[in-house]
Amino acid sequence: MTNNSASQINNNEFDEATSNIETPQIETGENASVSNTGNVTNISDDSAVESSAVAEMTKQINSFKIQLEERSTQYMRIVADFENYRKRTQKEKEELDIQVKHNTITELLSVIDNFERARSQIKPQNDGEMNIHKSYQGVYKLLVDSLKRLGVSSMRSEGQPFDPKIHEAAMRETTDEHPEGTVLEELVRGYYLGDRVLRHAMVKVSVSPEDTSSIKEESQLSEDK
Repeated sequence: MTNNSASQINNNEFDEATSNIETPQIETGENASVSNTGNVTNISDDSAVESSAVAEMTKQINSFKIQLEERSTQYMRIVADFENYRKRTQKEKEELDIQVKHNTITELLSVIDNFERARSQIKPQNDGEMNIHKSYQGVYKLLVDSLKRLGVSSMRSEGQPFDPKIHEAAMRETTDEHPEGTVLEELVRGYYLGDRVLRHAMVKVSVSPEDTSSIKEESQLSEDK
């Protein structure tokens, strides 16, 4: 009797002790899945935001690239236009300088012509006339040297074939001593300014006797008609 009572008391104490221990609550499968789904949703939202930000930045970068290319193209066009303008104005300035020099020197050529006529026609007869002759010929030489420094050079046309680009035929002379179209005499000297014709030379050109006869015959026929 005593042993059974003690055993019963021990069982009661064990039941009371175990009843005080809280049994852990285990979530059901449905609740667990709901929690996991919430975590996945948060991760998906973050990824979507990051993808949207990257796409926006990429769009802005492409826009900046397009703007940069447009600005570079405009800059290159402006540089090319300015270079063309610089070359055009430089060429116009050079042309203007040449034209001014051309006009100025052309006015001086008549002075040169008079000096050359005086040298060929005036023959000093005494020492006084010779001194005067040397004096104005010294001025003539000074003027010629100045023109040479400016790029002026004279033509040497006598004995050369007639060239309408540099010659003007003022007279014709029939001769069989020279080929037809040969410059026999330079009546007014021509000049170059650099590689350009400053003044055409007025010349006398040879004509063959056969051409003269044919011209006379044509003239006679026209008169008869």
